[in-house]
Amino acid sequence: MSQITMTSDKQAPDPATPRPRLVVISAVGTAQILAWGSSYYLTAVLAGPIAKDTGWAHSWIIGALSIGLLVSGLVSPRVGHFIDRYGGRPVLAASAVLLACGLLTLGLAPTLPIFVVGWIILGFGVGTGLYNPAFSTLGRLYGDQARSAITQVTLFGGFASTICWPLSAFLVEHIGWRGACLTYAAIHIAIVLPLYLFGLPREQHRPFQVAKRVNAARPEQIRPDQRLAFILLASGFTLASIIMTVIAVQLIPLMQAQGLTLAAAVGLGALIGPSQVGARIMEMAFGRQAHPIWTLVASTILVAIGLSILIAVPGIAAAGIVLYGAGSGLRSIANGTVPLALFGREGYAILLGRIAMPTLIAQAAAPSIGSWLLGSFGATTTLTALCVAAIVNILMVAALVPFARRRPAVAG
Repeated sequence: MSQITMTSDKQAPDPATPRPRLVVISAVGTAQILAWGSSYYLTAVLAGPIAKDTGWAHSWIIGALSIGLLVSGLVSPRVGHFIDRYGGRPVLAASAVLLACGLLTLGLAPTLPIFVVGWIILGFGVGTGLYNPAFSTLGRLYGDQARSAITQVTLFGGFASTICWPLSAFLVEHIGWRGACLTYAAIHIAIVLPLYLFGLPREQHRPFQVAKRVNAARPEQIRPDQRLAFILLASGFTLASIIMTVIAVQLIPLMQAQGLTLAAAVGLGALIGPSQVGARIMEMAFGRQAHPIWTLVASTILVAIGLSILIAVPGIAAAGIVLYGAGSGLRSIANGTVPLALFGREGYAILLGRIAMPTLIAQAAAPSIGSWLLGSFGATTTLTALCVAAIVNILMVAALVPFARRRPAVAG
């Protein structure tokens, strides 16, 4: 492959207004808790009250979430290009405004079509404001040193459901589901937007990359010898996103279908957040010298074992949930660090945007798939299907291991 000489410096761009690393990570991490809790995790608590209050079909309420996730997937590649050129600060700030507008629309929606419009707006906010844009921002800021920053941000994000599910339930009980949406909208303007504007540095704009050789490849393009690795990685991430979205949306109904009370099911669900955080702390303490591919391997194995326990030994469901949560927590780290380690920092934000597109589109379909499986075949069959998918994912990741040896692990 021809060598390319670019007009820009190969080092991370020097921000015009630098911020201490701790400030950046704290700002992004806190914002991620609120962004995830008020979008991706919102319907887990609000779907029932919305259906009861409005009479709208539960399937349409979940379907609106799917439409929002579909929109987020479609915009992700363009978001990656924008971050690569302008930095993450304007994109993440815009996400706070978009999420606020979407939640405002939900809270005021007089009809189901307007409610769906609210989720379309939220979809733009999700596509510009959750993990992939955040990881792209950190990758642009810190380059090959971004691994630890990504891990630390996921430590914050692991508390999204743990904090926001009880908060959403409290808000619904006291001011209704509409009041909950309006409160979250205000939080995005009053808290999340300032976190991004004051916590993130302004970055120098990168000019369009101009190659000195005719027909030279752009840095974000995958070399021929990397295409199989890219396909395996994107496919594995997509399959994992389906598994984890179904669990995120359907865990409580799945547990209730196996005979647990609502309180017991919610209690089990609450174990996921601490399990995610615990696994991320372990990875940060002991895994930083290893190639990130091993974090991905551990994630897939833990998810498969956790789901197997839920099927085979429901009496120790708590252990299955803890193992599943640990695998889910490691997955979030791997989503940001494995592409950086396998393909390098050049065009990293663009590459994440390309990977995010099929992942988020799959997430859009997952709630409906999960509802259909659970309604048509029951909890055991649904969990079995998820477990089979998790085992297939292990095979995909195992096929990636040889590619990891071709490039040194990311420092950080």
